[in-house]
Amino acid sequence: MTLHTTVERAQRLKQLHAQYQPLVLPTVWDVWSARTAVAAGFPALTIGSHPLADSRGADDHEGQTFEEVVAAVAPIIAAVDVPVSVDLEAGYGQKPADLVAGLVEAGGAGLNIEDTVHSDGGRVRSTQEHAAFVAGLRAAADDAGVPLWVNGRTDLFLHAQDASAVLDEAIERLRALEQAGADSVYPVGIQDDDALLTAVTGAVGVPVNSTAHPVKHDLERFRRLGVGRVTYGPLLQFALTDSMTDMLKAWTP
Repeated sequence: MTLHTTVERAQRLKQLHAQYQPLVLPTVWDVWSARTAVAAGFPALTIGSHPLADSRGADDHEGQTFEEVVAAVAPIIAAVDVPVSVDLEAGYGQKPADLVAGLVEAGGAGLNIEDTVHSDGGRVRSTQEHAAFVAGLRAAADDAGVPLWVNGRTDLFLHAQDASAVLDEAIERLRALEQAGADSVYPVGIQDDDALLTAVTGAVGVPVNSTAHPVKHDLERFRRLGVGRVTYGPLLQFALTDSMTDMLKAWTP
């Protein structure tokens, strides 16, 4: 894929975030799932680390190297004519400039970056450390001449025993990511809590990403709560696993 095409796709992804409230990005993991989602009418996609790893027999939480991820996502991105964002977990121990270079080489239009550092014992980056990493990604994308959409994720709610107890800290972190150049922010683990979602969406000026289950959740609810971007994480693949299991039951020995 040419650099010009990658730039165009990144520009298109930005336009789509402004056009749709919320923008739904089906989380895909291979060429088949990507083509199926595009054929269903979706104008953009994201590749999730968990379903990608599952499809390749690897572990999530950076059970693949960055080079392996780039090699795996490139044919998926090339197989469709819509922008594709890529979940880069916590960065696979790479520097921001190297992450951007690999993503651009693969044709990615955006990225997701989290603060749980799997390559360093699963520790969580501090607010300023994570913001600095996002700022490095923003600067590297600018230097590359590609307006990559940066989705800054925090796992604070996911790690907390009481999600409401870390709300203030999470909002501080999301605001720091916004100031560092994140185009959207992603507080994982609160998709079923209306109050927390409302508090977060009201606290930042960029789109808030929420995880959704394609069967159990409702798009209108997320719209009402002010969510600007929806992705499925591993939940689309889980839902298809359930459906496939049901279909095959009558055929098992």
